[in-house]
Amino acid sequence: MLTLDQIRAFVAVAEELHFGRAADRLRMTQPPLSRHIQKLERVVGVTLLERDNRRVVLTDAGRSFLDDARRMLTLVDTAGDRARRIASGAAGTVRLGFTAVSAISMLGALLRRLSEQLPEIDVILHERVTAGQVDGLLRGELDLGLARPPFDIATLDSRVVFREPLCAVVPIGHPLAGLGRPLVPDDFDGLPVISYNPVQSRYFHELTVHFLTNAHPRIEQQVHQILTAVLLVAAGRGVALAPASARSLGVDGVTFCDLARGGGDPLESDESATGEPVELHVIWDRDSTNPALWRVLELLPDLGAAPQERSLMP
Repeated sequence: MLTLDQIRAFVAVAEELHFGRAADRLRMTQPPLSRHIQKLERVVGVTLLERDNRRVVLTDAGRSFLDDARRMLTLVDTAGDRARRIASGAAGTVRLGFTAVSAISMLGALLRRLSEQLPEIDVILHERVTAGQVDGLLRGELDLGLARPPFDIATLDSRVVFREPLCAVVPIGHPLAGLGRPLVPDDFDGLPVISYNPVQSRYFHELTVHFLTNAHPRIEQQVHQILTAVLLVAAGRGVALAPASARSLGVDGVTFCDLARGGGDPLESDESATGEPVELHVIWDRDSTNPALWRVLELLPDLGAAPQERSLMP
């Protein structure tokens, strides 16, 4: 069986071409060095070094074996270092879930920061809606998610990493686009509205309901995703509310209009209340044993929970 001591002994003799100098380099005497070489040649089954009292010469097989021996020693040295870096979280793999709109608002900046500050962490991306991310975390398929609240799972932790206004999405040329001011709930009276599924898209469903409190729109359809709502607006099926970052989806035929208070609760009397009610959270399993996860979390902001978000949580 090959041993590292045999490999190191061979490399030293092959590079020095002198047993005395190789022994000094390895801080050992010549007899055990010679025994290492002899055992190695028996294991390999060929002569690696021609030697006599005057010189040491590599055989053709020895020259070929030297290249492999150097690679083996390099691998051993780097393997230990990499194991230590993985244990500290400086290297490894993080499986990251994200939604389409979160990719616009947060994902690009996060990936650039990771490549700059933690270049040895590989990020494997999984596009999933929030429910799919929660399921992936519980099954151990994901380490981290960029998702929308609420998260009703005791084993998951979360924090706010991005906050933005809510906007109205209307077809180009729609009367709301010509008002020249932030829209208020009464502006939507009687209008067809594309809303969100109260189960699969609970967060945006509740944001829409909160903003349109006391208004009387006609709910034409309930969808699961922001992109679908924007596409239906472009098709003339109604108007919708969506996060400001949805502007970057690049859908033709629609205009984004500002909402009063950034789309926050119209009944909120506190003038200092946030005008950015739409929140993106990072979520993770608090019992995760992946050291790289904790290093990634250190790079993410913590914007704290806003009153609007707390009102949406059960």
